[in-house]
Amino acid sequence: MTARKVSYLVFDVESVADGDLIAKVRYPDENLSASDAIKKYTGELMEQFGTEFIPYTYHIPISVAAAKIGPDRKLDDIVTLDQPEYRPHEITKKFWDGWRVHNKPKIISFNGRTFDLPLMELSAYRFGISIPDWFNLYGKSWEQPRARYNPQFHLDLQDVLTNFGATRLNGGLNLAATLIGNPGKMGIAGHMVQQLYYDGEIDQINDYCRCDVLDTYFVFLRASVMIGEITIEQERELVKGTQDWLQDRATEFPVYQEYLDKFETWENPFQQPAVESKS
Repeated sequence: MTARKVSYLVFDVESVADGDLIAKVRYPDENLSASDAIKKYTGELMEQFGTEFIPYTYHIPISVAAAKIGPDRKLDDIVTLDQPEYRPHEITKKFWDGWRVHNKPKIISFNGRTFDLPLMELSAYRFGISIPDWFNLYGKSWEQPRARYNPQFHLDLQDVLTNFGATRLNGGLNLAATLIGNPGKMGIAGHMVQQLYYDGEIDQINDYCRCDVLDTYFVFLRASVMIGEITIEQERELVKGTQDWLQDRATEFPVYQEYLDKFETWENPFQQPAVESKS
């Protein structure tokens, strides 16, 4: 059976701070352990900016999930890279190799332009991986995959919903997913990944990453309706087909059943009976 063309790759990255790198760069004379360096840096960030989130430049990818989507926007598969070892250098290589092997499909992300893709690019730099076709520095500006307003290679759904950052989408992916009846966050948030990693809960991290990919995929479908590339009826059919797909695989991946259990039925307001006003 011939594999279907992959037209879109919906992906998400989970990462952890590299404490050894932080110690070397920020505290070279203090002989700090990796955990102590992270603790000190997060304390400084909280004091200065009110957040403990360490910039992506100090991160390494420890989980990447990618959904393979056909030309009709139908979900064909979800994979986690370099399973079960989940080595950062192999994850990075498999991500970029996969994009190339599938003939450079459009990458779909949520906030990928400011976090996920820069992290994967910097990881390629760190691990000595060549990705010249992604950079294409000498091509015409509008043909370069990294061009800010080029949606042919990368569609950042947060850009779509915020007019390329002109506004803020307070609530992020969780909000965008919840608006259309999707589960959104399911007990794990990004700030918890570092501790889960320390605790050896890599499978739980990958389950979380898979669910974020699912939310991103469903947001992509609704955004496609808004943009005018599919109809709401087509989106509803794709959502139902994906729910069936998840149900068929829930034994292998129990997190899919958890996801389905928290799914809400989106009610089309244009199909609801009118409410008579009281005179």
